[in-house]
Amino acid sequence: MNDSATFDLFDCGSDSMRSRSIPKSGPGWPSRTESLMPTPASITSVTEGDDTTMDRLSANSADWNSPADQVLGALSNESELLDAYSRAVTEAVDRVSPSVVKIEVSDGVTRSGSGSGFVFTPDCLLITNSHVVHSAKRINLIFPDGETTTATPIGDDPDTDIAVLRADNIETRPAVLGFSKELKVGQLVIAVGNPFGFQFTVTAGVVSALGRSMRALSGRMMEEIIQTDAALNPGNSGGPLVDSVGRVIGVNTATIMGAQGLCFSVGIDTAKYVAGQLLQHGRVRRSWMGISAQNVPIPRRIVYAHKLPVSSGVMATELDANGPAAVAGMREGDVIVSFAGEAVSAVDVLHRLLSAERIGQRQQLVVLRGISLVDLNVTPANRG
Repeated sequence: MNDSATFDLFDCGSDSMRSRSIPKSGPGWPSRTESLMPTPASITSVTEGDDTTMDRLSANSADWNSPADQVLGALSNESELLDAYSRAVTEAVDRVSPSVVKIEVSDGVTRSGSGSGFVFTPDCLLITNSHVVHSAKRINLIFPDGETTTATPIGDDPDTDIAVLRADNIETRPAVLGFSKELKVGQLVIAVGNPFGFQFTVTAGVVSALGRSMRALSGRMMEEIIQTDAALNPGNSGGPLVDSVGRVIGVNTATIMGAQGLCFSVGIDTAKYVAGQLLQHGRVRRSWMGISAQNVPIPRRIVYAHKLPVSSGVMATELDANGPAAVAGMREGDVIVSFAGEAVSAVDVLHRLLSAERIGQRQQLVVLRGISLVDLNVTPANRG
């Protein structure tokens, strides 16, 4: 019988493997009757006789368990965060859901479609998009509990894509309106609506950007648009965009088809102003000059000669013979470079400056006629 055993050992100092024979008896090799496991007595002696050793073993044991404890702790924290997120979404949806409606429209001949809206007053006035109900002959509302009724249009404003309806013969809890000016990028938002006719669908995301601009169907530029990645689809139009406590902070209006996470809502501050104008006047009051215009560049030598603050202006291509601009002495081909003391570089800028506050108020108008600047005084009228 061979009295030695051969073991393969890995040399940590090199990449070589070497063999070494160790006798089966002698120092360092247990006898056949000797157990390799510690006896109860030896464990007792360690436990009773060496508190320091026991403390060291306990500390090592804690070190061994710490990675697992960290993983479990992380999972617990993640679970708590997910629970908090879920609670925020579900509680916000519970608050706003009674006020959200599905809108079905028909022009009485061929056109039919659907969208969303929400009740914002105790007497069941609703906000939705202008493009959802504009020129509709019949409007039906379907509430989340299945109750249905008709609606009467109060007014709509294509320039901001906002419309107000009155629900007939029904009562429900109105939504709470927040303030879009208080929003922050990254804030949690929730969209509720009826995409593709799937009634009462909820999506969630964050505020991706604030202060966006986009063009309305009327051609006018809409300002202070909220960009979000909360998924919107056809049928979501007019539905509420709410914050984590269920306050409406936007009116869902558009998405870029083919893109992902590029969705847009009209800020609720704009919607509240427009709704107030529609309820008071039946339309949104804006001032008017009586011109058709287009953006044009201004030659650099003229910009330099007159020290103009802009390199483009708004050229009048057509004038209403009895409009405020014609009465003030403006001519076709004149290029507006300033209005009411503000530089005008584009039609959108002029639209923004022609606000309701300037109706009937004389304003300074500076135009470029040929190579000369001409000062005029114009009194904007109420746009009919």
